[in-house]
Amino acid sequence: MDDLERCYVSGLRILKYRFNSTAELRRKLRAKGFDAETINATVMRLANEKWLDDERFAAAYVRTRALKSKGRLRIRRELMSAGVDDETIARVVGENIDADDERQRAAATALKRLPILVNRYGAQAARNKLTAYLLKQGYDAALVREIVNETRGLSPRP
Repeated sequence: MDDLERCYVSGLRILKYRFNSTAELRRKLRAKGFDAETINATVMRLANEKWLDDERFAAAYVRTRALKSKGRLRIRRELMSAGVDDETIARVVGENIDADDERQRAAATALKRLPILVNRYGAQAARNKLTAYLLKQGYDAALVREIVNETRGLSPRP
C-alpha cells in the first residue's frame, strides 16, 4: 500500500469515530507523519466522497454543544479553534441557535447552579460566581446580566 492509500485509510479511521473539521483532520494526518501533498490529495478525495464536510461538522458540533448548555460565543470560539472558517461559523450558528432557546438554556443553568452557590458562598458572592460561570459558558454579557438580575428575587432552594 502506498503513502496516498495509507493516508486515505488513516483519514477514514479518524472520521469513523466522529466528525472532524478539515483543519483537524490535516493536523491529525500531519501528526502521523504524512507529507503535505499526500494530505492535500487525501483531504480532497474525502471531501469529494462526502466523508469530510466542514459545514456538516460545524452544524453537528453546534447542536451537540448547545444541548450541553454552551452559549453561542463559546461555540464560535471552539469552532474557530477547530479551523472552521468565519463565514461557515456565522451561518451555522445563526441557523442552529435560536436566541429564545439560548436564553432558556442560560436561565435553566442559572437556576440549577444558584442554590448550590448561595449555600456555599452567600447571595452576593454566588451571583458574582454565577455571572463568571455563565460568561465562561459562552453566553452574551447582556444576557448574563439580565438573567443574574432576575435571580435576585428568587429565594435559594436547599
